[in-house]
Amino acid sequence: MVGDYDALLIVGFGGPERREDVMPFLENVTRGRNVPHERLLSVAEHYDHFGGKSPINDQVRALIAALEPELKGRRIELPIYWGNRNWHPFLPDALRQMAIAGVRHALGLVLAAYSSYSSCRQYREDVVRAQAAVETGAPSVDKIRVFYNHPGFIAANADHLHEALAKIPADRRESAHIVFTAHSIPVSMARNCRYENQLREACRLVCERLVIPEARYALAFQSRSGRPGDPWLEPDICDHLGVLATRGVRNVVVVPIGFLSDHVEVLYDLDFEAQQKSGELGLTMLRASTVGTHPAFVATLADLIAERLNNSPRQAIGLDGPSHDVCPADCCPLR
Repeated sequence: MVGDYDALLIVGFGGPERREDVMPFLENVTRGRNVPHERLLSVAEHYDHFGGKSPINDQVRALIAALEPELKGRRIELPIYWGNRNWHPFLPDALRQMAIAGVRHALGLVLAAYSSYSSCRQYREDVVRAQAAVETGAPSVDKIRVFYNHPGFIAANADHLHEALAKIPADRRESAHIVFTAHSIPVSMARNCRYENQLREACRLVCERLVIPEARYALAFQSRSGRPGDPWLEPDICDHLGVLATRGVRNVVVVPIGFLSDHVEVLYDLDFEAQQKSGELGLTMLRASTVGTHPAFVATLADLIAERLNNSPRQAIGLDGPSHDVCPADCCPLR
């Protein structure tokens, strides 16, 4: 699908920017899921470590600031709007601004690299609801494809992993184990999408780029929620660290490849909980940065925009090829 677009809409998750926003934000995130109030209070405590503020909105602002000159350098003149699923700026407000400005046909960049209900279809549903909430003139929004195997995304993750490995003394570097992490999702959801397969392919591509053998890396999951009895993707990162310790591993590099920025789930679940667990196990753990505003990742986003504007080559590496631009009607159902 190549067409005439008059704006770019960044679609994000959102996060609280002051302490009093934390519980309303969490209630938005879990609406309709019957999550116990006690569980929300427990998660709210994570934000206390960061003054009640999530860094995610500031990280989106930084990404937009990096993307604007990249697009201008390619002579792509699209105004950038930004709307979140769960907190200000909300998607309906962004679409109202676009309608007032006369935007009719926008490209939608969802800040998620992989396919699943939570990371793709739910965002598309949110956009449809936001369009319905706009009284008149809501623009159409065509979602940009997922990009887990774009060479720039892989290069950015590989660079950050290389930087983390370089911090390990040379005599221990070759024996260090790499653990890639991503947000766990219910097994019932995972069966209906390519989320886990795409994650494993991204891990493989990063390690292939750095010539790291398969025996030295693994994929684990973090940040699970929901009812304790429901099966979610495993192993949990902390459980996997315990397995590594029993194998005699002493140095671990954790790579949050399932995330695009160092927000609260990365900072708390990895830099606090997993780091604490590593200390208890006698492991030395380093954490690689997420892609953030790495130049190769910013260029990746510009590539994805360019391919939809002017039929630039659809870049992808590895076994899968580029993902589809238009999601099938039955793509990534909730269960």
